[in-house]
Amino acid sequence: MAIAETVNNKKQPKQGMLENVMKQFDAAASLVNLNPNIKKILAVTNNELIIHFPVRMDNGDVEIFKGYRVQHNNALGPYKGGLRYHPTIDIDAVKALAMWMTWKTSLAGLPYGGAKGGIQLDPSKYSNAELERITRRFAYALGENIGPEHDIPAPDVNTNAQTMAWIADTYMSTKAPSERSKNQHVVTGKPIGSGGLEGRDRATGFGVFLTIKYWAAHKNVSLKDKTFIVQGFGNVGYWAAHFLEKEGAKMVGVQDAFGSITNAEGISVENLFIHTKNNQGRIEGFPNTSTIDKEAFFGINCDIFIPAALGNQITKYNANDIKAFLIAEGANGPTTVEAEEMLLNKGVDIIPDILCNSGGVIGSYFEWLQNRNGELWELDEILIKLDKKLKEVFRKVLETSESKVLDLRSAAYVIAIERIEKAYIQRGIFP
Repeated sequence: MAIAETVNNKKQPKQGMLENVMKQFDAAASLVNLNPNIKKILAVTNNELIIHFPVRMDNGDVEIFKGYRVQHNNALGPYKGGLRYHPTIDIDAVKALAMWMTWKTSLAGLPYGGAKGGIQLDPSKYSNAELERITRRFAYALGENIGPEHDIPAPDVNTNAQTMAWIADTYMSTKAPSERSKNQHVVTGKPIGSGGLEGRDRATGFGVFLTIKYWAAHKNVSLKDKTFIVQGFGNVGYWAAHFLEKEGAKMVGVQDAFGSITNAEGISVENLFIHTKNNQGRIEGFPNTSTIDKEAFFGINCDIFIPAALGNQITKYNANDIKAFLIAEGANGPTTVEAEEMLLNKGVDIIPDILCNSGGVIGSYFEWLQNRNGELWELDEILIKLDKKLKEVFRKVLETSESKVLDLRSAAYVIAIERIEKAYIQRGIFP
């Protein structure tokens, strides 16, 4: 029986992300006439790990946590994907996110497969010391299920560079002293002082901005004075907004988990960022803005909408409310299949997640290479490399879209799946 939630007095069946990603995969498999045997392989995950582990809290009590790591496919290289800490995370959500990572790394032309993981918890309810113990115990429990040439985690929702530093340190401490430095790249997204990449913090949001910029150039549209709204003002949403504002665009609405604000005259990205730093990460209470209903946020008059929060936010129940002519998916799976069909019929363009937010995993690849080769890259060099790589991927998606008369998501999936299919055909299937 479907779980339902009430929005504007309408009952909305809640569609899971796994259902969404499977619909997308089935549609793309039909477009490329995917080999039936390879389709069977890609339709399931390689490995699914569920871990229950105890951690002692600050008050001396022991709490049991549930952690996940799903490895979807590694035909193109080591598994790669983030770790998120969120109370709603479950095995189906992680399976969907792992599958999206497979398509994302394949589309970007990286030597990676797809994975995802996390812990079912609300990090705001735990102290920093508790979060460190939880993270280290989870990393220890994962053991050899992760590794720099096997499965490489990264930050995701509610995790950050500090989280990655704890995981790297825990993992390296299990190795012989002579081997520890060789395992620094077991995770990416680390602090700069622990082998992290300059600019990794902004790579995903910068990538979102770049794909919008490429789209605008293709459409011969100027971003100056264009209006945009952002759902989720975390790392991705902030950096995307930061670079758009520098381009002359104006932010007119923001939504986070605690509320929605708007101002048609514009909301300063940098001032709001400072406000959130002093307000436990929340946008509420920001001066000179109006507070609006959660669902009314989708109907704000704007040119560009950047969903950069969680999955399945744009549904058939709010798709018709959207005024934007472009949706740039900073989050993974923010748009359901039904909503996308409605939006495309309205003439709305959608830059799909596996393209739009791939700057993060491209940045992770740069960090992995930097650690692996014992190099240090400078910020300007990294941003230039990211721009060059993402521009190449965007061009391929655009060319496929136009030559095959497909929307951007379908074109991106065609490229991603064909690359994996080619690898299986060339290598064969063991035994």
